[in-house]
Amino acid sequence: MGENAFRTRGYLRIFASYYKPHWRLFALDMVCALCICLVDLAFPVVSRYSMQQLLPGRMFGAFFAVMAALAAAYVLKGVFYYIVTYWGHLLGVRMEADIRRDLFTHMQELSFSFYDRNRTGQLMSRVTGDLFEITELAHHGPEDLFISSVTILGAFCIMLTIQWQLALVVFAVIPLFVLFTALSRKKMMRASTEVKAKLAGINGEVESSISGMRTAKAFANEAAESAKFNAANDQFRGAKRGYYRTMAFYQSGMEFFMGILSVLVIAFGGFLIMRDGMDFIDLTTFALYVTTFITPVRKLSAFVEQFMQGMAGFKRFVELMRLEPDIQDAPGAKELTDVKGDILVDDVTFRYETSPEPVLEHVTLHIRPGETVAVVGPSGGGKSTLCQLIPRFYDVTEGRILVDGQDVRTLTQHSLRANIGIVQQDVFLFAGTIYDNIRYGRPDATEAEIIEAARRAELYDDILDMPDGFQTQVGERGVMLSGGQKQRVSIARIFLKNPPILILDEATSALDTVTEARIQGAFDELAKGRTTLIIAHRLSTIRSAGRILVIDGCGIREQGTHDQLMALGGAYARLYRAQQAT
Repeated sequence: MGENAFRTRGYLRIFASYYKPHWRLFALDMVCALCICLVDLAFPVVSRYSMQQLLPGRMFGAFFAVMAALAAAYVLKGVFYYIVTYWGHLLGVRMEADIRRDLFTHMQELSFSFYDRNRTGQLMSRVTGDLFEITELAHHGPEDLFISSVTILGAFCIMLTIQWQLALVVFAVIPLFVLFTALSRKKMMRASTEVKAKLAGINGEVESSISGMRTAKAFANEAAESAKFNAANDQFRGAKRGYYRTMAFYQSGMEFFMGILSVLVIAFGGFLIMRDGMDFIDLTTFALYVTTFITPVRKLSAFVEQFMQGMAGFKRFVELMRLEPDIQDAPGAKELTDVKGDILVDDVTFRYETSPEPVLEHVTLHIRPGETVAVVGPSGGGKSTLCQLIPRFYDVTEGRILVDGQDVRTLTQHSLRANIGIVQQDVFLFAGTIYDNIRYGRPDATEAEIIEAARRAELYDDILDMPDGFQTQVGERGVMLSGGQKQRVSIARIFLKNPPILILDEATSALDTVTEARIQGAFDELAKGRTTLIIAHRLSTIRSAGRILVIDGCGIREQGTHDQLMALGGAYARLYRAQQAT
């Protein structure tokens, strides 16, 4: 289903569309559910026939034949229940997989700003907890609704043929049940939605606390983390209490209606017997049908609760699917090919949505193909922001950025980013092996190419010293590797990707001086023949750059070679001398 459909269709229509690819399995589920209904409806009427006709007529052979047929029917009912339970759940799981696939695909398309605003734990809650309840609704919802509706209508029709007056009394309760359900529905929906929001919040706190566990221990702040968690947990508990209060009111009301129904049947049935309006066998049959009738009503009650929970999760899913990426390919966007590496930052101003103050203001910069340009300046001056504008992680507020003379907003995001390699200070490694993390730079690379990339990143010898070589597990976020090793894995990725444009965003600022010096050779090798933009914190690493720019919130203050800027005696010279003194 296209993303436009999520914006134009209603919730139920979107939900129903996920049944379409699995309609055969859905049809099997419904046919088996129908057979279960027919068996349940047949038992009271067959029992009535046996007691009124076969036993009084001493047709014992026919009686036992009918009983054998009923036993066979219940054997088949067991088979049908197996199919409904097993294949019905598989239907729900397949739909869940489809929904999760669409959600993850859409989340990959969302812009950086979306992840700036949303916490990982909250998003995980939507991908896991919400979808589980959607799955339960997808399987049990239509099935329970179908079985209940057929059973209730079938029972009503048969009861009319037995004693229409008593049947009408029984079904006089239905409008009251419908009214009560309608009044409870909105309250349960609101309460369920609040619970999901609070659960997402507590998942966010858990994710943050677990990720920062080492920091918490280092500062001996376990008590503070527990306090934050307990606050979120208390909010969740309060929301859950409200939901269960609403649900308890609904369930207690349902129990009352079910109980009063049996009382009405016995009372009015007894009255009719007194007036010779029916006999004891008919009343017994009615009692059996009331039992048959009560079961689907209970299922309808459970369905309402399930529907509230499932649709609350589904609405959160649809709301997320309706979000449009801030950064989108323009209509008719072109592929970036045969890249030379010419970059022009033309009078660019940029501000984040959450701040009225610009991070960059009227910045103009031209980087020629194959040139290495270093950018330095104070923290918060916009250096890293500049790096994120070139691959179009964010769009400029004013001005434009050109690559090989083409505005990046007219190019496809995939082709633009495929030609840019970025090495950042905070390296992210996926849980898995070193081999897999290097191969991430180009998933179709051969083993020989991966080994060569490790050699060029000066990582090969370190890998050989590890217990499992290239199959060594890096741990979550690369925790099993040193800072230098993680950085060299990221460099190996870029060697494997082999992009014509390279951005080094403070790639060595978190490393010690010895490790930095070792990696600097790998960076020099990596930069050969590429247009390279270096965002630097340590000025000693950029002395050999062809051009150095000093940038702050007001734009480019100085530019030139290291020697020229030192001779100028301005901001760069003061910053360099301060670092040397330190």
